[in-house]
Amino acid sequence: MGAGDLVVEGRALLYEELLARDVTIVVERGRIHRIEETSGSPAAWICPALFNAHTHVGDSVAMDIPVSGDLEETVTPPHGLKHRILAATPENDLVAAMRATIGAMYQYGTAGFADFREGGVAGVEALGRAGEGLPCRPLILGRDGGELAGDGAGISSVRDVPSLDEVVSRARNAGKLVAFHAGERDRFDIDAALSYEPDLMVHCTHATGKHLQRCADEAIPVAVCARSNWLFGVTGSAHRPPVLEMLRRGVPLLVGTDNCMTVQPDPWREMSFLTTVYRVSPEEVLRAAVAGSALAGRPYFIREKSPANFLVIAPGDSNLWLSRDPVRTLASRAGACNILKRVINS
Repeated sequence: MGAGDLVVEGRALLYEELLARDVTIVVERGRIHRIEETSGSPAAWICPALFNAHTHVGDSVAMDIPVSGDLEETVTPPHGLKHRILAATPENDLVAAMRATIGAMYQYGTAGFADFREGGVAGVEALGRAGEGLPCRPLILGRDGGELAGDGAGISSVRDVPSLDEVVSRARNAGKLVAFHAGERDRFDIDAALSYEPDLMVHCTHATGKHLQRCADEAIPVAVCARSNWLFGVTGSAHRPPVLEMLRRGVPLLVGTDNCMTVQPDPWREMSFLTTVYRVSPEEVLRAAVAGSALAGRPYFIREKSPANFLVIAPGDSNLWLSRDPVRTLASRAGACNILKRVINS
């Protein structure tokens, strides 16, 4: 077999529906060449690789720094605590910190992530250097003048960005993505963000039914970051963000982990939190932890002819082999320690 060729057997979760089938997957030149159903008792589980739909990996340089202020004092540009720390961090240290976090995300089975990157063109370029040669690939949404240097614009609240019309127009004219933080601390910036017809909304913690229906009608995905919302004190309720209502209305749901200052970018923990606190079904949670890959134009769902981006889970190496429902177990119990092999060709 050539480089990138592989044969894997197991119980796989296929397509966007996550249909459980006992199969043999044949990978050739990094793509899924063939999926053949088999019979027997597979020893391994095979699930799509994960995509973290919202991160700030640069904030790794401030990991677990004591935070006593509110959301605005901590993360709002341009003078929030994180921005002051980023400005004071030497570039080599910043790149090393981001590279370490990207490496950690790969260990979690994350094949890609969408990052809001501060620091203008230099900030975008620093993240590009941090990710060089690593299988976990960033989708870089720049800020502060870096919107055209990466994959698009990662805009803070509409309240925070001067010349917003120009920023969005330039990104659109260049064929770039436009993404917004909105509805994190209140609902009053959501309508304005939606007026720009964004490719991605992040948080929507305080979104109303009207906001969510518009996201559903216009197929605007929403990346929820529930653990971060709790840690920053913008929610204390399973009704915010209104995840179940998002799903009920048909909003495309994505999973993000947000700020590396306070939250480890571990999608397994995020999925467990959503199933436990928000009572989201395991199928919906796992799907949301994969679906953000469509932002990069390379969906990770397992199907023939697609790039091979999947994880081989070894339930027999722990108590997971006792599971009566592998999807529920993956969404609520699994973690990096259960991954036997990462097949990443994103």
